[in-house]
Amino acid sequence: MSVRTLCLAILNFGDATGYEIRKLSTEGKYSYFVDASFGSIYPALARLEAEGLVTVREEAQSGKPSRKVYSITETGRAEFIRDLSQPPAPDSYRSPFLLVAMCAELVGPEVIARAIDARLAHLREELAKLEAIGTEPCDQRPAASFILEYGRNCMTEDIRFLEANRHRLEDIAHGRTHLPLAAE
Repeated sequence: MSVRTLCLAILNFGDATGYEIRKLSTEGKYSYFVDASFGSIYPALARLEAEGLVTVREEAQSGKPSRKVYSITETGRAEFIRDLSQPPAPDSYRSPFLLVAMCAELVGPEVIARAIDARLAHLREELAKLEAIGTEPCDQRPAASFILEYGRNCMTEDIRFLEANRHRLEDIAHGRTHLPLAAE
């Protein structure tokens, strides 16, 4: 899925400024779907406008420059649905933590303990974000509830696995042999 489709998704649920779209797609509730950088959103919006898939209007602000507010057009909504109707690409997963874990015997037990603690802290922060998103009124739709539950489940299971099995990686870092998985 592209940044273009992500912009259409956000606008499908309501008008937004470029700043709001950027914020939602890089650190907000839409950041879980597509890797959208700051530099990719505004060019995508310009192309969407040129293609007639969104419109833009300027709104005056007191003491500030006018802000551009984007709206999806009916053609844009149809294009968005067409994009969604294509088989999705496989999810991609990259983890700097896993590279450190793969080299546990090289970096030692202190580095591994810090890496595990940092990963657990990050997962808990992300889980808290998902919990907060779930309390927003616009996210009470059944599909939104489903994806929030799915995300919470993934993160909760990651936390459970790391807590139950961290000793295995720490033992590897100490030079001890691999131990079996912790009991489920």
